[in-house]
This record gives sequence, structure tokens and C-alpha cells, in this order.
Amino acid sequence: MSNSSAFHALILYFGDMKNSGFIARRYLFSRKHISLISTLTFISITGITIGTALLIVVLSVFNGFFDVIKSFLLSYDPDVRVEATGTSTFAQNREVMEKIESLPEVRVISPYMDGKALLAMDGARNEVVDVKGIERDLFFQLVDIQQSISSGVFDISVRDQTPGIIVHDELKNRLNLRIGEDIALLSAAGMKNALTQITVPRTYRFDLRGSYFLQQIVGGPKVFVDIEAAQRLFRSPNQLSGLDIKLHDNDEAEQVKEELATMLGSDFEISTWYDLQKPLYDVMLLEKWGSFVILILIVIVAVLNIIGSLTMIVIQKQRDIGILMSMGYSRSGIKNIFRKQGFYIGLIGCGIGGSLGLLLSWAQMKFGLVKLSSAFIIDAYPVQIRPLDVIIILAASLLLCVLASWYPAHRASKVQPADAVRYE
Repeated sequence: MSNSSAFHALILYFGDMKNSGFIARRYLFSRKHISLISTLTFISITGITIGTALLIVVLSVFNGFFDVIKSFLLSYDPDVRVEATGTSTFAQNREVMEKIESLPEVRVISPYMDGKALLAMDGARNEVVDVKGIERDLFFQLVDIQQSISSGVFDISVRDQTPGIIVHDELKNRLNLRIGEDIALLSAAGMKNALTQITVPRTYRFDLRGSYFLQQIVGGPKVFVDIEAAQRLFRSPNQLSGLDIKLHDNDEAEQVKEELATMLGSDFEISTWYDLQKPLYDVMLLEKWGSFVILILIVIVAVLNIIGSLTMIVIQKQRDIGILMSMGYSRSGIKNIFRKQGFYIGLIGCGIGGSLGLLLSWAQMKFGLVKLSSAFIIDAYPVQIRPLDVIIILAASLLLCVLASWYPAHRASKVQPADAVRYE
């Protein structure tokens, strides 16, 4: 190809690129008359606007519920938990504690001993409860439970040779317990020894010092005792069920999990806050993205209108397409005109829908316009806008609009100039 031919081709290419946007806008937004094509275009833009706005609002509400549930669970669950692999307990080991403390992300480590025990009282029915033995000062740094004390005090120390015990309000009210009352606990290990050795089962006496209230989303309420009392109760001296770890930032939990797995080896199982309640979190994420798939159908219906309206424009403008080709417009330039029409429709719909969705989400987040039942743990639908979700929604909607223009653009590029010019 000669230099002059190459220069001419380059001028035609950039001329196509420059004029294709202008022609696309004229075809879509001509004010000369209202036609079926303009009506279909308006319906398409409306559908994309509604679909995009709904997607942003609904996904933001799911994000809000996720954060609410997460905050309630993290009011008790640790950011990271270390447990033994294959056994229920492991030996207290200062070396392991020091390794964990060496990580800069770690704020506090709270060892614990837990298990099930039979709670027995004079004149009351027996009940199986979840007992958790803790070190009080470390546990208070992990969980802000002191603010949840509803009666008595959080005192699990030994007084008059009797350790203290703290129960949940639900258990206290159900069994009609009173502060200062004497409570007996019998562990499964104690019952097993009584049956196998034919001896009287040994119970451990505790003094009820207080009760607390924490909103329970999953699992049953726990009773708290001192960790040494729990080790005696479960016949596991110098043993731990696990280590609860609080981080400076719970978003670093996965990173810390990997570091601990490398540091501690296969003898320990590491779980993040997400792992501890994985079925619940997974269901919530499944519901969120399931809703995304369902609501994107609104955008897909609007996209079908785009295909119809652009195809009708191609049929209506065959003569114009033929003239443009006769003037030197390339087939790729013709395709570009109709692709840009799909892009403009998507851009307008996504712009209006995105702005409307963000505005509604902000209004709900700021003013709580839509209320929930008073029986729920919060009074209005929670909303959390996440930029990544907004980007995914806008990109998916815009991509569908551009893909919808592929068939009309392909059809327009196949028009024969000679036949099109003769077409009336």
C-alpha cells in the first residue's frame, strides 16, 4: 500500500470514529417525531434504570444485614480461634502463646475451657448447659460483656472456698434462679466415672454471682466460670479447649490464619470469625447474589427491547447506511454507530439508575425510612453501600447493553450500498 493510500485510510478511520457518535445520538434522540423506535428506546432506558437502582438498593440492604449479624456475632465470637486438631483439648503451652503474641496484628489472647455439664438445683429440674471457663481479665478484653451484666456482678473468683458462676438471663428466668443461690454442676466425665466405677457422681458447687444478657443469633446461652474451676469440672487439669484471639482489625483474620497455620503446624486447627459461623454467612451471601441474578432479569428484559429498537433503526435507516458506505464509511464504522447506540442507552440507564439507587440507599441509611418489626434486633432496614458491588452492577448492566447492540450492528454492516440506495 502506498503512503497516500495509507494516509487516506487513516483519515477515513478517524473520520468514522469521530462521526459515529454524532450519528448514533441523532438516530436515538431525534426530536422530529415520536415513533415506535423512540418509545422502545425510552422503555429500554426505563427498564435499565429501574433494574440498576433495585440492584444497588437490594444488595446494599443485604450488605447491611450481613454487617448487623456480623457485629452481633463478633460481640462474642473471636476474630481467630486456635484449637487442637483431632482432640477436644490440648496442654497449656506458654511457647505457643508467645508465638501467637509475636504477631503484630494480635491484640489479646484469651484461653478457655468449655464443655457441657448438668446444672442441678434443690427443688428445680436439672438442665444441660454449655459451660465456658475463662480468665476474667483477658476475656473482658476480648468481649465487652461487662456492659451486658443485668444483675449482680461478673465475679467468678473463689470466695469462702466456692467459685462464682455467671448465667444468661434466659436461663436465670427460666429456672427462677436468684443471686447468691448455690448451684451444682456435673460434667459428662464425672457421670461416666460414676457409672464405670460405681461411685457417687462428684458435683462441683458454684455461687451464682450475676447474670448477663447478650442477643443470641446462633447457639444457646453459656454459663461462665473461672478456667481453673472448669478444668476441675471437666477433669482436664492444665488443659485448654482453645485460644480466642482478638485482632486490631478483624479484616486481617485470613492473613493471620495463614501465618498461624505456618507457625503452629498441623497439630492445631485455625478458624477465623467467618469459619466459626460459616453456614450462616454462606447462606447470607448466597441469598445476596441469588437476588442479584433474579433482579438482573429486569435489565435483561430491557436489553431485549434494545435489540428490537436498534434492529428497527437498522431497517428504517438502510438508505442512510447505504449512502454512508458510498461516501467511504467502512463496515466497522457502521458497526461502531450501532454499538455506540447500545452504549449510550446503557450509559443513560446506568447513570440515572445508579444515582437513584445510591440516593435511596443513602436516605435509608441516614433516616431509616423503611422500618422493621419492633420484635427484631434493629428498628429499620440496615443499609451498607459497597463500592465494589456498585461497580459490578453498573459494569454488568452496561455490558449487557453493549452486547445487545451486537446483532443490530452486525446486520447493519451487511447492508449492500447499491441495494440500500435504491431502497425506499
